[in-house]
Amino acid sequence: MKKLTLILTMVASAIIIPATLFAWGPDRPTYTIANPADHVTFNSITDNPSHGDERNFVQVRDANSGNETYVDQISLTSGHEYVVYVYYHNNAASNLNASGVGIAHGAYVKAEIPAVVVNGSNDTKAVGYVGASDATPGVVWDDISFSNTTGGDIALRYVPSSATIHNWGTTNGQTMSDNIVTTGASLGYNALDGILPGCNEYAGYVTFRVKADQPNFTITKEIRVAGSTAWSKTVVAKAGDNLEYRIQYINTGTTDQNNVVIVDVLPANISYVNGSTTLKNASNPNGKSVSDNLHLGGINIGNYTAGSNAYIKYNARVASTDALVCGTNTLTNTAEAQTNNGSKKDSAVVTVTKTCVVPPVVPPVVPPVVPPVTPTELPHTGASEDILAFLGLGTMVTSTGYYLASRRALLTR
Repeated sequence: MKKLTLILTMVASAIIIPATLFAWGPDRPTYTIANPADHVTFNSITDNPSHGDERNFVQVRDANSGNETYVDQISLTSGHEYVVYVYYHNNAASNLNASGVGIAHGAYVKAEIPAVVVNGSNDTKAVGYVGASDATPGVVWDDISFSNTTGGDIALRYVPSSATIHNWGTTNGQTMSDNIVTTGASLGYNALDGILPGCNEYAGYVTFRVKADQPNFTITKEIRVAGSTAWSKTVVAKAGDNLEYRIQYINTGTTDQNNVVIVDVLPANISYVNGSTTLKNASNPNGKSVSDNLHLGGINIGNYTAGSNAYIKYNARVASTDALVCGTNTLTNTAEAQTNNGSKKDSAVVTVTKTCVVPPVVPPVVPPVVPPVTPTELPHTGASEDILAFLGLGTMVTSTGYYLASRRALLTR
């Protein structure tokens, strides 16, 4: 009994946090150890020496850490389990138990756990409830917060059969109903019958576990020229070469992935060799032939637990030289894994060079440029020139006439 008392005190003392920092409800009358309630009510004493303010009665810790690490807000890590702690205490005075006034009936604990904590969330709530059919108020609640910075959504899963009650009664250490996360699980001191007397000696706490599940997977596409041994993301091949392709799927998450479908899309100038697809996984360690539908809508490669994987291999052939274009032909092949948690793709590349003979370029013949010839005098054109000559002669005759007339006038004076 002394060891149990020490454990209870250590757990409760490790989580003393001022209730004003966190969300709880409903707003209700509060009591003290010296002045407990005169009726059945839960978690309303503000100076519990082993717990502090009882209104803050739900906390959480990583399952890999000790009791001293209980907190009201925690950051999730994929694959980890977390212990949720719910404290309960019927605050009725012990002297009311004899009359039955201080005894709670139908006492229960319940928790609401979020199904998903989305990536980037820092305040996704889980809520714990404690109540009884004859309590006032009928139920009280407190919450904790989960944050997620993992880069992907996290699913919180209740771990079956993990709910355990801890107290000083005969029910200490008993496994509680998994209804704790649905309709609620009964509390009790001598039996899990919902009967809980008042006073600190009948108080206790319940713990249960949740797991942070995160679905994830990878797909890798690789290639090699037939006859070689090294797989690669890119290879150099020749026209007509035989190729081998390999696709690897790995379930890297913490949840099962069922009915995984692999789809492969070949580029132009790469042709599939019929009947060459094989699947290798835990169920088929030596590999088995599967449908050619890998390139016609995809094939279902089955169900995979966390950490399991599969290989899909097939053969293909590079087209003949006539089908290729001159220069470098880049032939990209893409594979896709389709799961109930989304799809991912990866590619492998084949480069094939086709050398073509290009005829020499003959420059065009350009004729020489002949400059125009400028004549040294105007050409003689005939009648027009005679007219000009005649007019010029007339002018000269007239001018001579004026001259002679002028001379005679001077002489007569």
